[in-house]
Amino acid sequence: MADSTITKRESTTPAPVERAKETPVFVPRFDIVENETEVALIGDMPGVDEASVDVDLEGSELTIRGTFVPKPPEGYTLNYREYTSGDYERSFTLGDTIDRAGIKAVVKDGVLRLTLPKAKEAQARKITVKAG
Repeated sequence: MADSTITKRESTTPAPVERAKETPVFVPRFDIVENETEVALIGDMPGVDEASVDVDLEGSELTIRGTFVPKPPEGYTLNYREYTSGDYERSFTLGDTIDRAGIKAVVKDGVLRLTLPKAKEAQARKITVKAG
């Protein structure tokens, strides 16, 4: 992967901001994969759906936020809980080789997949050699 495509920041907690609610904030883990035309970010955010996840792009900063409030299945009551509700937050810095207008996000079964297409000028291409 090219160094300037996407940069992840290692942190144990999200950036310090004043929060309106007192819930834990989890830093979701993401895999970053790449082919000739796009970069994909695939991250686990258990419990989130399309209504509870936000993806924002401001300048070159891609920020992912999600909220999870566990609910027992219909017809059941909660007797014991080993995990708690909370928020997810993670940021990435995008390089100039990403086509920002074409970014897509899909969440299914608690897995968020972001597709970041590469700008046309950044994609590898074959140059034809002619006899001269």
